[in-house]
Amino acid sequence: MASKDEFLNIYHHGMARVATATPSVTVADPDANLAATLEMAEAAHDEGAALLVCPELGLSGYAIDDLLLQDAMLDRAEAAVVALIEASANWTPVLLVGLPLRVMGRLYNVAAVIHRGALLGIVPKTFLPNYREFYERRHFASGADARVDHAVIAGHEAPFGTDLIFQAQDMPDFSLAVEICEDVWVPTPPSSAAAMAGAAVIANLSASNVTVGKSDFRHALCRVQSARCFAAYIYSAAGHGESTTDLAWDGHAMIYENGALLAESERFAVKPQLLTADVDLEVLRQDRIRHGSFNDCAALENSEFRRIPFTLNAPKGDLGLQREVDRFPYVPNNDAKLDELCFEAYNIQVAGLVQRLEASRIEKIVIGVSGGLDSTQALLVAAQAMDRLGHPRTNILAYTMPGFATSSSTKSAAHDLMAALGVTADEISIDAVSRQTLEDIGHPYAEGVNDYDVTFENVQAGARTATLFRLANHQGALVLGTGDLSELALGWCTYGVGDHMSHYNVNGSVSKTLIQHLIRWVAASHRFGEDASEVCLRILATEISPELVPGDGETPSQKTEDVVGPYELQDFNLFHISRFGLKPSKVAFLSWHAWNDKSEGAFPPHLAIEKQNEYDLATIRKWLHSFLWRFFQTSQFKRSAVPNGPKVASGGSLSPRGDWRAPSDSSSAAWIKELEENVPEKL
Repeated sequence: MASKDEFLNIYHHGMARVATATPSVTVADPDANLAATLEMAEAAHDEGAALLVCPELGLSGYAIDDLLLQDAMLDRAEAAVVALIEASANWTPVLLVGLPLRVMGRLYNVAAVIHRGALLGIVPKTFLPNYREFYERRHFASGADARVDHAVIAGHEAPFGTDLIFQAQDMPDFSLAVEICEDVWVPTPPSSAAAMAGAAVIANLSASNVTVGKSDFRHALCRVQSARCFAAYIYSAAGHGESTTDLAWDGHAMIYENGALLAESERFAVKPQLLTADVDLEVLRQDRIRHGSFNDCAALENSEFRRIPFTLNAPKGDLGLQREVDRFPYVPNNDAKLDELCFEAYNIQVAGLVQRLEASRIEKIVIGVSGGLDSTQALLVAAQAMDRLGHPRTNILAYTMPGFATSSSTKSAAHDLMAALGVTADEISIDAVSRQTLEDIGHPYAEGVNDYDVTFENVQAGARTATLFRLANHQGALVLGTGDLSELALGWCTYGVGDHMSHYNVNGSVSKTLIQHLIRWVAASHRFGEDASEVCLRILATEISPELVPGDGETPSQKTEDVVGPYELQDFNLFHISRFGLKPSKVAFLSWHAWNDKSEGAFPPHLAIEKQNEYDLATIRKWLHSFLWRFFQTSQFKRSAVPNGPKVASGGSLSPRGDWRAPSDSSSAAWIKELEENVPEKL
C-alpha cells in the first residue's frame, strides 16, 4: 500500500507544479536582473516547481532599443546565463530566461533553457513584430532563418533552434516547448506544431507592453492555444522596471490548462511576483488520446523536432495542491455560471423532448410522479415542452402510484405538484398487483412474512413501469423516463421491467447533484407559479429514497445514500473516471483535497449550510470502492440498453450510443486492486 507521503505527492499523480516569475527589471543591467532572477528561481525551487518561466529579454530588459547592439551589455547578459547555470545545480525547476544572444554574426531574441547545472537548449524567437511601436527586425534575426543547430553561451554549447522539445525521462508526460511573445499572436503559432509533436507544456516568455483592453486579448490567445493544443500554457510578461520611455507594462502572467485558467498574476504590481499552479499532465494526455482529430492533425504535420532529454528528479512528499478541485464537477460554484448552466441544461432537456414528440407525432405523455427529485424534474421538463409545442398541459397524463412503502409526505407532494402544473392527474395503487405477483411466485411476503428482499422491491418497480406502458398504449402516449445519470452509473434501477425503461428519458445524462439545482432554478424563476415553486422546494428538502420498504407511513424509511453512498461523492467519482479515465488512487487524491475540509473552497450557490459536508479518506475510499464495483462489474448491462435521451452535461453521457461504450461482462478487479494498493486506509 502506498505511503502517506507518496499518496499526497502531486508528481506521483501525474501533475507538475509550474511557475512564472515577474521580477523587477533594471533597464540594460544584466547583473541586477540576474540577482532578481536568482531570487525568483530559488523561490520556485522552494515551492516544488518543475518549471519557471521568466519574461522575454528579462536579463537585459526588453525596451532598450539600440542598447541591444552594445557588446558590453551583451557580454554581461551571457555571463548572467553562466551564473544561472552554476546556481541551478541543486534546483528542481527547469529555468527559462530571456536574453539577446549573438550567434554566427546575427543577434537573436532567445530563451535559454537551464536545468540542474546544465544548459539544455536555446530557443530563438520566430516571429519578430515590426509594426506600430515594435521594430524588432532592426536588431534581431528570426529563428526561422537560423543556419546552425547548436550555439554557445560563454563556453556552454547547447542545441539551438525552434525545433526543440525538452523531455523529462523520469516523467514522460512532462514534455516542454518554448515560444516567445509574438509567436502566439500569429495565425500558426510554433507551439501548435510542437504540441502535435508531443509537447504537453508550452511556455511563452513575453514582454508585451500594456494598452487598454490588451489583457483580454492575451487571455483569449492563451486560452484558445491551450485548448486547441490540449496543453498547459504558461505565459509571463514584463512588469515593473521596464523602460516607460514610450510604453507601459503590467507584468501579466497566466497559467492555462486546456482552455481553463488556473492562475493569474496581479497586474501592475510593483513588487516581484511568483505565480504557481499545478497542471495535470495525465488529463492532457488522456484528452489527446480521446480526440482523434488532434492526432489526425499530428499525422499531417511535417515539422520535425529534436527531443532534448533531461531528468527532472521531482520533489517528494506532500507539496499540497495548487489548483482548484470542484467538489461538484457537474455544478458550478459561481452563481452566474450556475444560472447559465441550468438554463442550457433545462432547455436541452426540453428541446430533446419536443423533437421526439414532433417526430413521433405523439401529443401526449405518460409519466409516473413519485414526489421525488427525478420525476419532479422530468415533469417540469414535460410541462415546458407542452407549452413550447402549444399543447395543453392536460396532455401530460401524470400518475402517482403508491405502493407498500409510499409515505404520505411524498404522495402529497406528488399530488400538489401535479395540481400546481395543471396536468391531468390520477392515482393508481400498485398494492394489489404487487401482492398478486408475490403470491404467484411464492414469495414469503404473501404468507405474511416481512421479507423485504430485492424481489419484494423489484416487484413494485416493475408494477409501476408495466402500468405506465399499458397506459401509454391505451392513451396513444409516450412514456417519459425519469432515471438520472448517477443512478445509471451505480446500477440503481430495475432492469427492463422497471424504472430502467421508458420511451424517452430526459434525465439520462443529468447527474443527481445537478437535478437538485435544476429544480431549484425552475422554482426560483416562478415560471410555473408560486404554488409549483413551493412544492419544488418541499421536494428538495425530502430524503432521497426508493420508497420500497415499509416504514412509519409518514416519511421515507429508506435512505438511498446509505446503500449506494453519498451522491456528491459518487458523482465526483463518476466524472473523473468516465470523463478522464483517471486511476482510482488519483480520484481519491483529488476527492480528498476537495472534501476533507468543508471550510476550504467554495460550494455551489444556494446549497444549505447543513448540506455542506466533508469526508475523511476512509469514507472516500469506502465509497470509491463501492463505485468501482458497481460501475465496472455489475451495471454495464443496464447502460447497454438505455432509452434514447439527450446528452446534457459536458461531463458526458453513459449511453452506449454516446460517450461510454463498454462490455457488460467486464471485471472491476484492475481498478479495485489499484485502489487497494495505492490509497492508504487513512491519513
